Amino acid sequence: QVQLVESGGGLVQPGGSLRLSCAASGFIFSRYVMNWYRQGPGKERELVATISSAGGSTNYADSVKGRFTISRDNAKNTVYLQMNSLKPEDTAVYYCNAYNIQYTYWGQGTQVTVSS
Repeated sequence: QVQLVESGGGLVQPGGSLRLSCAASGFIFSRYVMNWYRQGPGKERELVATISSAGGSTNYADSVKGRFTISRDNAKNTVYLQMNSLKPEDTAVYYCNAYNIQYTYWGQGTQVTVSS
């Protein structure tokens, strides 16, 4: 059974940091590109960050470049999103996504709220 389980969300003040984790099971994690998406209130889901299957290549949305860092540990079947200098506009549900040419899987999401 495929599972992607996100954790680490919560309430944080502007300028603060959070680290999201996504634990994967039920598929060969190291063969998948991993993505973090987010969906803010009243907004469409947007791609935030991408990491290649081996972890050697990353890409970021312009809105988070320089503040967020995606990483993965293929030995632990886990992908991370380190979020620094958080802004109120980063408030959203954050989703983990696994993608290859045949399949795509989604987690259930974790809420991140940036507010004073």
